[in-house]
Amino acid sequence: MFRSLAIVSVVICPALVLRILGIHLEPVLGLLVYGGAVVGASFVLAWAAEAAQIDVSGSLAVAVLAVIAVLPEYAVDLYYAYTAGHVPAYTQYAAANMTGSNRLLMGLGWPVVVLVSVLVARRATGRKVGGLDLDASNRVEIGFLMIAGVVAFIIPVTGRIHIAFGLALLGWFGFYLYKLSRGEVEEPELVGTAAALGALPDRVRRIAVSGLFIFAASVIVTCAKPFADNLISAGTQLGIDRFLLVQWLAPLASEAPEFIIATIFAARGKGGAAISTLVSAKVNQWTLLVGSLPVAFMLGGGSASMHLDGRQIEEIVLTAAQTLMGVTLLLGLRFQRWTAWLLLGLFV
Repeated sequence: MFRSLAIVSVVICPALVLRILGIHLEPVLGLLVYGGAVVGASFVLAWAAEAAQIDVSGSLAVAVLAVIAVLPEYAVDLYYAYTAGHVPAYTQYAAANMTGSNRLLMGLGWPVVVLVSVLVARRATGRKVGGLDLDASNRVEIGFLMIAGVVAFIIPVTGRIHIAFGLALLGWFGFYLYKLSRGEVEEPELVGTAAALGALPDRVRRIAVSGLFIFAASVIVTCAKPFADNLISAGTQLGIDRFLLVQWLAPLASEAPEFIIATIFAARGKGGAAISTLVSAKVNQWTLLVGSLPVAFMLGGGSASMHLDGRQIEEIVLTAAQTLMGVTLLLGLRFQRWTAWLLLGLFV
């Protein structure tokens, strides 16, 4: 545990020192330094969130873990939305980050976890395995995701994300957490650093987990702005489309720990827990993340609506369509192997 925390601390410290001293780096180097800090903080958040499952009901723990694991991505996207309130050009980056993270999660994260789970099961049993079965409790996540995916088409139809729509999504997310909170506390199966944290005495564990949450959140809040700004500047310097860079590189960096942890769970024969976390994360993105964007936009000085251009609308249509396709393929509570290959192929 201490070795893992020491490694991420080494990655995080340079960014904190630069921020405290007010030293500015050239964009590409700044992107690497602050991006590394965001990834490091993401790992800390994920470890703490997993250990916290010991004290939270099973389904709710999965939802909370999913929220916390993508917190770095939320921080970056909400910064773009907040800045768009007084710098309209940043609206495209908020839309890019949101659609990219959504499609990356379902198009890459879901299939990889399923395919790894199928491979592990096949090696363990020596028989061909056709897919991964979901627990009956996953109907809650699938149902909430289906409704969120359907109502998401309001955005391209109206060409904007209105504050009323955002608040409705936040309310839907709150209802989602309420439904999950009615479950019973279950003993989670932890691995690695999270397992070491979970093995601590109750009082020590809760203090340690709380301290890690505060530390990681502080790092993310400190580094989100320079990471987001350097991402845009690096695109200009390297001659890369800034929209595409924000759409794919930022979510890949912030969601990397979540993908890695889910893949580790799948590799250890816990594919059900892994896919449950990623499905819950998808619900969070379509409710909490999208609902927060117009709120951040207003706080940044914008109007009651975030108006989108043709490219942004097209991206949201594509993302919503992918969501409904994924939900349709999960209605039978079985993630087929061919379904995983289909989603991955379409994403590629």
